[in-house]
Amino acid sequence: MPITEVEGRRLKLSHLDRVLWPQTGTTKAELLEYYATVAGVLLPHTRGRLASFVRTPDGVDGQRFFQKRPPAGTPDWVTTTERVRSGGELMEQVEVNDLATLVWAGNLSCVEIHTPQWCAADPDTADRLVLDLDPGPGRTAVDCCRVALDLRERLAADGIACWAKTSGSKGLHLLAALRGATPDGARAYARTIARELEATRPDRVVSRMAKADRTGRVFIDWSQNSASKTTAVPYTVRARARPTVSAPLTWDEVAAVDAPEQLGFAIGDMPARLAGTGDVLAALLDPGSAAALPG
Repeated sequence: MPITEVEGRRLKLSHLDRVLWPQTGTTKAELLEYYATVAGVLLPHTRGRLASFVRTPDGVDGQRFFQKRPPAGTPDWVTTTERVRSGGELMEQVEVNDLATLVWAGNLSCVEIHTPQWCAADPDTADRLVLDLDPGPGRTAVDCCRVALDLRERLAADGIACWAKTSGSKGLHLLAALRGATPDGARAYARTIARELEATRPDRVVSRMAKADRTGRVFIDWSQNSASKTTAVPYTVRARARPTVSAPLTWDEVAAVDAPEQLGFAIGDMPARLAGTGDVLAALLDPGSAAALPG
């Protein structure tokens, strides 16, 4: 079993040749290489937040499960924080605060990383707003991009700047930095915005949860702002048929998309993309970009 040192932490790496994505032949070693390559832009979005993982120990075609609690054998140098769940139960979760933790998680085939819209140190404050755009039957990511442009304009009217990224699956995520908000307040605001757009674009947009209402429309999932919900972090890999990535987009790219394939970024695409665009979401991390919710 290979042993490597990452930032002074000794890690035992296992089954590096295991194929996690049979369709493309992508191995665990390639997953770890990807996460090591993008750590500089990924970690600022996970640091200080409780992480939930989608694990695929036998590959994406095998068993998968959502891991919230630290797994057995978690090293004592991995940061964990207790949170109070509904009902008063305490539960520990990992924080992916450094490269060593990121590699450790990847070695456990923690393919996807999800976090809530609040930091572990202040769970009563929402510092992120997320609008999750999911295309219903008959719609694609192209339609999500058109809706994203409408939402960008609507948020700007309230003084809120937002940024876009692919979900890594079929849809799009819009992210904004908030100041002085609560999870309930962010959720209520997102719901209001979604319902407003549905009222003006009923043929293109739906804000209701019922799947039966989504045919031919883009569903704006405002519930992702609830304190109990998590969203795939920027640059995470997704446990799909191909090792696609939740990739940040420029607004010029969003406006220019005319085929869903243009948004299917995979781990092999990201080094060159980052070299060309840098971290498109860097401004999201600037405290000066945070906005207060109206009212």
